[in-house]
Amino acid sequence: MAIEILILSYLLGSIPNGLIFGKLIWKKDLRKIGSGNIGATNAWRNLGKPAGLLIFALDFFKGALSVLLAEKLSGEPVIMIFAGLCAILGHSFSLFLKFHGGKGVATGLGVIAMLMPKITAIVFIIWLAIVFVTRYVSLGSIVASVCVPLLAIFFGEPTEFILFGAVAAVFITLRHKENISRLANGTENKV
Repeated sequence: MAIEILILSYLLGSIPNGLIFGKLIWKKDLRKIGSGNIGATNAWRNLGKPAGLLIFALDFFKGALSVLLAEKLSGEPVIMIFAGLCAILGHSFSLFLKFHGGKGVATGLGVIAMLMPKITAIVFIIWLAIVFVTRYVSLGSIVASVCVPLLAIFFGEPTEFILFGAVAAVFITLRHKENISRLANGTENKV
C-alpha cells in the first residue's frame, strides 16, 4: 500500500495547475511568459492576483491532500512525510511537463500544514512579512522554508518531521538558486 500512496502523491503533485488554469481561464501559457514558471508567483505577476491566489490554493491543496490521503490510508507518520515529499517532487518535476515544474513552495506549505499546522501559520507570517517589506517573493520563500526545521526543533516536533523540514528547506533553496543569484546582483523581480 505504501508504494501506491507514494505514486498517487507524486501524480497529484504533478498536476500542473498553473498551466491548466492559465490556459483554461486566462488563455495564457505560463511557461511562455514572465519567468516561465508554472507557479503562483508567475501567475500573480502575469495573469493577476486572482490567478496567483487560485494557483497558490490549488498547489497548496495538492500537498495537503497527499498527506491527508497517506494519513487515511496508512496512518503512518513516515508514509505521510514521504507522500508529502512525493507531492513536492511531482510539482517540481511533473510527469506531465517532461519532468519540469514549479519550485514547490505552495505544495510544500500544504504538506507542512497537515504535518505541523502551528508552524505553518508562523512560517506563513514570516513569508508575508518578508515579502511585504522587501517585495521579493523568492527571499520570503527561502527564509520561510529555512525556518521550518528550526521552528520544528523549537516546538519539539517529532524527529522525522524535523528531518522532513530540513530536506524540504534544502530542496526549496536549491530550486531558487537562480533567484539567489539575481538577489545577489540586484536583478530579482519584485512583486
